[in-house]
Amino acid sequence: MSTATLIAPLQTITVESDPMPAASPAVATTAPISLAGEIRRIVLTGFMGAGKTTVGRHLAADLGWEFVDLDTLIEQRTGLTVPQIFAQQGEVAFRRIESHALAVALGRKQIVLALGGGAPETLTNRLLLEQTPGTLNVYLHAPLDVLTARCEAQQDGVERPVLADKDGLARRFATRLTHYQRLAGVTIDTTSTNASDTTALLRESIRQR
Repeated sequence: MSTATLIAPLQTITVESDPMPAASPAVATTAPISLAGEIRRIVLTGFMGAGKTTVGRHLAADLGWEFVDLDTLIEQRTGLTVPQIFAQQGEVAFRRIESHALAVALGRKQIVLALGGGAPETLTNRLLLEQTPGTLNVYLHAPLDVLTARCEAQQDGVERPVLADKDGLARRFATRLTHYQRLAGVTIDTTSTNASDTTALLRESIRQR
């Protein structure tokens, strides 16, 4: 899959400052890699099962940066789990909370940020990701059948209704795919790689920028 070119829209977003709970720095397992000075944060996007959290932790360790999972940040800020927010307040309210948390996270430097799979569907989020200087957006790609198989293998006996609705899952994937591709400054195909291999590919892509 080819690397997408970032095209920033004319609209700009003003973000109010807001304190964010500190993330614990990961412990490096390899020699830290250096980045071009203009890269201040790396954002991982992709559908569920893409490995954003696992790869994000590995990459943050390699960089000596902090790792932040956006859904975890939302839960820290609200005191509710993501499913609880959806159940009690609905998706529209969740997306507003998500956008504000994203704006706060993008105000930090030297972090690797993993997004929820649906975050790029919101226009506000896409504008923030495109227009925040120093942000490298990385899309972790794999076909839907591969992603679904990974999620099913990780269920541990817990039923996930979203996986049972195959048609709905396919529509959701198709809708989000366009956004993932548009935002991507780097695209990594994870179809036949594990988390360590994916991280190595990502490190090499970053070095070559």
